[in-house]
Amino acid sequence: MEFWLVLILSICLCVALKLLVDLVSHNKSNQTNLSLPPGPNKIALIGSILWLRGSSSSQIEQFLSNLRHKYGPIFTIQIASRPSILITSHSLAHQALIENGATFADRPPGMDPIRIINSNQHNINSAPYGPLWRLLRRNLTSEILHPSRVKSFAQARKWVLEILTERLRHHVESGEPVRVMDHFQYSMFCLLVLMCLGEKLDEKIIREIEEAQRTLLVNEGRFAVLVLFGKFGKIVFRKRWHQFLEMRRRQESALVPLIRARRERKEKKQENPDDEFVISYVDTLFDLQIPDEGGRELSEEEMVTLCTEFLDAGTDTTSTALQWIMANLVKHQEIQEKLHSEIEGVVSSGEERIKEEDLQKIPFLKAVVLEGLRRHPPAHFLLPHAVTEDTVLEGHVIPKKATVNFMVAEMGWDPEVWEDPMEFKPERFLSNEGDQVFDLTWSREIKMMPFGAGRRICPGLGLALHHLEYFVANLVRDFKWTAVDGDDVDLSEKQEFTVVMKNPLRAHMSPRVQ
Repeated sequence: MEFWLVLILSICLCVALKLLVDLVSHNKSNQTNLSLPPGPNKIALIGSILWLRGSSSSQIEQFLSNLRHKYGPIFTIQIASRPSILITSHSLAHQALIENGATFADRPPGMDPIRIINSNQHNINSAPYGPLWRLLRRNLTSEILHPSRVKSFAQARKWVLEILTERLRHHVESGEPVRVMDHFQYSMFCLLVLMCLGEKLDEKIIREIEEAQRTLLVNEGRFAVLVLFGKFGKIVFRKRWHQFLEMRRRQESALVPLIRARRERKEKKQENPDDEFVISYVDTLFDLQIPDEGGRELSEEEMVTLCTEFLDAGTDTTSTALQWIMANLVKHQEIQEKLHSEIEGVVSSGEERIKEEDLQKIPFLKAVVLEGLRRHPPAHFLLPHAVTEDTVLEGHVIPKKATVNFMVAEMGWDPEVWEDPMEFKPERFLSNEGDQVFDLTWSREIKMMPFGAGRRICPGLGLALHHLEYFVANLVRDFKWTAVDGDDVDLSEKQEFTVVMKNPLRAHMSPRVQ
């Protein structure tokens, strides 16, 4: 019954929206001879719903790839009244995000229920390009992601590595193959919780926070219909709307008490300077004042949103990338052994752990990580951009407020840029002398962009690379990873919150003799 109601409502909407779009298109055609990038005939909203219901993420990507081959490196999909423009080439991505960075740095307006999740776009990912976004991003980059602050969390990484290693050793001792993703995800979450809230919490509390976070993530698809119909959807799908509100309430119930406790400890720290206190992300939020809103402080709900963004962005992307990298090292034993040999050549014999400063002395390690991100980007598309004014790209008009996205995976797999793009070859990131030569600032050209590019590039790029290098190096140094007998490593993908292994990695582990 629910589906047919969507069907009828969609048909009505399509008729109205088509008339509106045709009127807008007619007015624009009188103003300029330029047109939108080419694309298929306007896709009726109902057609999109029917198609998406039965399509996997790989089928959707194949559909978009076919459009690229038919229409070129920039094309338009007209859904409802706002054109959605996809860019698939490196050069056009550079023109948009680097050469015209300010124009392409906005975000589309938020819709219910997304506006509840992001506190009316009061977080870094969704905030419009302007004073609020600058404040929140500058706070994160200067207070938490600055190299000196990242270094201050070295003990946190060591603690989490011990948690991860202890969990893995249990499988080593039993001889059973290990399903690594669960361990990677929990360990990364522990690390991000400590960085975010500043405390080593009990596993029970960490699990409660994790469950509250993941419940919303894994049910994201169920609430798409609420986004589609906005305020009207809250009436038609009332039960689903209340379920969504309850999931958000659980997030707040898990985090608000911890935020309040941290505020109290910070205040006591001012009275007791001897208190051992490492600044966490939430500590930096208490004194922020929002520009253009009377200089008010953040509400607790907005702090929950920012903490949620921090936890989600740093956990799933890193744990997903870590699994893909380890899967390729299991599949390609010669690469794993070369990496182990180079690690041993840098780390002093008898050292229990790799010193973080030693990571920069292992260029092949970074090459392995970069190749993992190129071949298996955790997200195949960026968060959507929006343009701040009418602009021209590749001879086509990109109208103000149009939604623009970039096919990240297609760029990383482009055979015109990468030799044998579907092969795992870390050496492609090394010079002939064996030094790592890849530049992720993209000032001159874009070759891949798993972290995005330009003004909206992921602020956690440096932290993510450091975490991946740190954990990959220690996992390879401590254990030899091999495939389960008769079980080839399957690199098929599926879409969850990130693009993960369709069949999660299972591997045998054996201790290496130090």
